[in-house]
Amino acid sequence: MQHLWRTTVAGLILAFAWPVLGLADGGAGPAHWVGDGTPIEKAEWTYDRAGHLLERLGFGGTPDEIRHLAAVTPEEAIDSLLNYEQVENQAILDFDESGIFDPGMEPFPRSRAEAVQWARDTGHSMGIFIKPDGDRPFQHVVNKYFYYLRSNRLESHRLGQYWAQRILQTRRPFEEKIALFWHGHFATSDDKVRDYRKMAGQIQLFREYGTGNFRDLVLAVAQDPAMLVFLDAGQNIKGRPNENFAREILELFTMGIGNYTEKDIREAARAFTGWTNDSLKFVVNAELHDEDVKTFLGQTGNFDGTEIVDIVMSHDSTARFITEKLYRYFVSADVPPQRIEHLATLLKAGDYELKPLLKEMFIARDFYASHAFSSQIKSPVQLVLSTYRKLGVTTLPGVPDFNESTAALGQKLLYPPNVAGWEGGRSWITPATLVERGNFAKQVLFPDIGEYLSPDRALTQIYRDVGGKLDRGLDITSATVAGSVDGNNMSTMSSSDMMVAISDEEYNTRYGAYHGTIMAMRRVKPVPRVPAAVNLASMVQDQNLVTVPAVIDYFQKRLLRVPLVKDHRNALISFLSRELGTEDIGTALSYLEEPLRMLVHLIMSSPEYQLS
Repeated sequence: MQHLWRTTVAGLILAFAWPVLGLADGGAGPAHWVGDGTPIEKAEWTYDRAGHLLERLGFGGTPDEIRHLAAVTPEEAIDSLLNYEQVENQAILDFDESGIFDPGMEPFPRSRAEAVQWARDTGHSMGIFIKPDGDRPFQHVVNKYFYYLRSNRLESHRLGQYWAQRILQTRRPFEEKIALFWHGHFATSDDKVRDYRKMAGQIQLFREYGTGNFRDLVLAVAQDPAMLVFLDAGQNIKGRPNENFAREILELFTMGIGNYTEKDIREAARAFTGWTNDSLKFVVNAELHDEDVKTFLGQTGNFDGTEIVDIVMSHDSTARFITEKLYRYFVSADVPPQRIEHLATLLKAGDYELKPLLKEMFIARDFYASHAFSSQIKSPVQLVLSTYRKLGVTTLPGVPDFNESTAALGQKLLYPPNVAGWEGGRSWITPATLVERGNFAKQVLFPDIGEYLSPDRALTQIYRDVGGKLDRGLDITSATVAGSVDGNNMSTMSSSDMMVAISDEEYNTRYGAYHGTIMAMRRVKPVPRVPAAVNLASMVQDQNLVTVPAVIDYFQKRLLRVPLVKDHRNALISFLSRELGTEDIGTALSYLEEPLRMLVHLIMSSPEYQLS
């Protein structure tokens, strides 16, 4: 197995070095389908094309789910996914919050120093009052600051897990897929927002507006508390406009570079002045809104943010920009210009209603042509969750950890790398992430017992040291001085540690970080740490498979959208026959599961498995 594993990794790197990633037909339409907007006909509708549809409009599925789509007409299959609001989905539960938040924490200070300064100025901060007497009067304020930072991070981790669980259980896969698209388009990170509630609200907004009207979606995002915080709306005031949101709404969200001027950005920023949030609510502070005349994209008036959005929508470049981005995400990075022009015209003529545009994309032969079929490198989220869906897993495993797995592969929900979102495409594959993809597959099938401990709750060495010293009865200063061996030997302290100790009369930062972390871990509900419930031997028996080649063909059909090349298939037949000691599956039933897991691990490490 080790030799074959090394060969597979080498093959992966070699395969992804080639400029063209299409490895086989596997159901791809003929070359002349590229750019063809003709609706695919029932006679052209196959199992593989239904699987392609479910892969792109969702996160893959089991053979039964694909067969269900293949059994109806292409239009019925597309409508069943696209019109998700008509599908009952009551099994999906709301996010089970840990209760980490209290109203006194708003507004939350930008730094520990600001938290303390507020306490100096007012006598309290984040709902915590200064101690009237005794040592370290600001210590509880500092503790509360670090508590919320850590607890919000843990709760955001749970929110990412929750979203992944929704994707596994939902009967509306496109609802989650379109939300994921908009999450990358209107990229907002909790690194700056620092409020899981606002992030949860924004993702729900994407579900609700995801296939509706693009103009309404843009306006809803412009008034969304997470976006308002992320792009500094609170600093955009009359006389001192902050251009962050105005720049991004034009450059990244609607029109694209080259279709506006720097003056347009400044004028748009003035129109959005006073738009801010009160906790989870959008508000307009009239006193801070610029009521003077603005000139934007050739039009003049006393515009506010809503009117800026309307003017943006009147330009052809907006329809073209968002159409091409949707096309690249759902169809192909190889964009036929005439196809985009046709679709953009349809979008603008339809007053920016998204659903007709999307249906036109998905029902066309172009969507199933060679440039689109199994041509995309799976994003980390797509890779991980499609793996579980294809294996029939409906409860998100805690081993391996979902967030840790996707982050190692280059994508973590709720934490886009910047305001432009994830680059996608070939950026998903590097030598490091390629190995991590194989490691993820291994952890699903052969979970590491060490990961049964929550990786998000592991204390750093410094916190373990502090806790140990406090348990031994040392006082706070002694326990938190890094250079002190026994709490009394100050001669071993570095000069920086000495300065910390001296400045800790009002509060101890290191202790605050430790205390806040411990309190957060006590409050935030743990993520269950159980491995994926997978039984490959049962799948083989349910299908009545009796030979090794039949098993290979079954799993490649179940897991891949394009078939393995002949040499890889033959290598896997030899591998499984050797591991079983026979080509007769019935003879090996009593020890079948582990060799099957080794086999599936190899398939999931193949070049073909990285493609969607």
